[in-house]
Amino acid sequence: MTNMIQAARNQVAALTQTAYEQAAAAGVLPAGAQVKATVEIPKDTSHGDYASSFAMAGAKALHMAPRAIAQAIVDHLELEGSYFNQVEIAGPGFLNFTLGPRWYGEVLSAVEDEGPDYGSGTEGAGKRVMVEFVSANPTGPMHMGNARGGVLGDTLANVLARDGWKVWKEFYVNDAGNQINKFARSIYARYQQIVWKDDTLPFPEDGYQGEDIRELAQALYEECGGDFINEPEEDALFQMAQFGLERNIPKMKDDLKKYGIEYDQWYMESWLHDRGFVADTVGLLTEKGWTYEKDGALWLNTTGLLKKKYLAEGKTQEQVDKLDLKDDVLRRANGFYTYFAADIAYHRNKLEERKFDLVINIWGADHHGHVARLQAALDGLGLDGSHRLVIVLMQLVNLLQDGKPVRMSKRTGKAIALHDLLDEISVDAARYYFNNRTPSSPLDFDLDLAVRQDSENPVYYVQYAHARICSLLARLAEEDGAAVPAAGAVDAALLAAPEERALVKALAQYPEELHLAARDFDPSRINRYLTALAGDFHRFYNACRLKGEAPGLLAARLKLADTVRSVLANGLGLLGVTAPEKM
Repeated sequence: MTNMIQAARNQVAALTQTAYEQAAAAGVLPAGAQVKATVEIPKDTSHGDYASSFAMAGAKALHMAPRAIAQAIVDHLELEGSYFNQVEIAGPGFLNFTLGPRWYGEVLSAVEDEGPDYGSGTEGAGKRVMVEFVSANPTGPMHMGNARGGVLGDTLANVLARDGWKVWKEFYVNDAGNQINKFARSIYARYQQIVWKDDTLPFPEDGYQGEDIRELAQALYEECGGDFINEPEEDALFQMAQFGLERNIPKMKDDLKKYGIEYDQWYMESWLHDRGFVADTVGLLTEKGWTYEKDGALWLNTTGLLKKKYLAEGKTQEQVDKLDLKDDVLRRANGFYTYFAADIAYHRNKLEERKFDLVINIWGADHHGHVARLQAALDGLGLDGSHRLVIVLMQLVNLLQDGKPVRMSKRTGKAIALHDLLDEISVDAARYYFNNRTPSSPLDFDLDLAVRQDSENPVYYVQYAHARICSLLARLAEEDGAAVPAAGAVDAALLAAPEERALVKALAQYPEELHLAARDFDPSRINRYLTALAGDFHRFYNACRLKGEAPGLLAARLKLADTVRSVLANGLGLLGVTAPEKM
């Protein structure tokens, strides 16, 4: 797909190299030099649009002063038919290239030709990537961290797909292990209190205290009465867990669907246990010499695995020796496998059984200590977890209203869950805000700002730019019969105002931003890009008239405005945010 920023860079390098070869053939410069020059975009456009360091980089090899080299290059440059209409020598010998109309016209053509695919890349080369995100325990409602992780994972998946990856989205359901046992015991205790009408009956010290547990116990009692009171406790607890999961998981699916998130698969932890895959994975680690027994439990030699990993990454033995490394239990003395053992098995399933080239997990920052341990365990299985498993750590969300932290819903009096938030604000606002900062930055979510309809609200600001363009085009079509022309019919030389050129350059930047968002696993780049593009459009609109202009200039400005509309809609679509035509 077209990247006009890179195309211009490549052309600067090619033009400069050709000019050097012609200067060498004319005997002005020594022949045969291999010059590794850089091509940069100056922050100050008075220094040109692209700057080549060829003259400075080649000074040593050519045994000449940089400015003399630069002059020889300029004397032999052929700009006819190129993207550039001017080149100047600056400072110690920079070659500053200024873009001409052809480049501006081709940006408009690229957006038109590629339509919804504009900005797409090929970096992923069709390789398979799984993005696993949210994966909240199905023991209660999803909280604000899950809300942020949801939009971050979903948007990252969209960005990766546009950069050429074959993407699979997955939710890992922890429907086994200690958390589910605690969940079942909590429901059972509340159920017994209801059956015996006695709130003083014992409740597990580490049980889930939420009102949702009481509601599940009440629903169970209304459906089954006291049927489970006389059953063996193990059977009753199994039924409690199943009853709770059968109600909580569909609620989670409904909340996430309302939030615009649907997965390719909801993968159950119990599937791994039921077919013996966790035991098999622990057995493989034992075969490879990475486990030992102590106090009746089976331990993973995490210390040895991490030392090997860190030394391979370049740490010194002295640095590694200073780390406070600890081993992990895989199978407890009672024969039950730990969550860590199941997690290793699940990731072995992703990499070995389902053969994903790359797996990405979105985790809360409080899990940072688990990252290297899991990667090292996968290294121990020969699965190259240090490179094939990427963990994106996400900082906390601070919910604010009236400038103060908010932790409880005014309506329910309970901790705010995702479904409570979506009762207060639009899905568009939630998705835009939760993706508005890099994952590693804490996020202040201002509820008051999220519902404001002015330029202070970033989602409103971007959506308003899109709606403003739609209204403008409709009005000019109705009042003046002015239609948006094809890019090939536009004289790009007429787009000469600084605001017009800045806007075209911003449009050209989109493929680069999309690629960097995928490369850095940071989809918040798209938010920042769209906010900046909306600002560039508003400045263009205030500086450059459309109505009443000469036909050629009107046509060029109509096309520019419509091209901005297209890219705004493109980017908002990646974020899962609507692009309204009216506001």
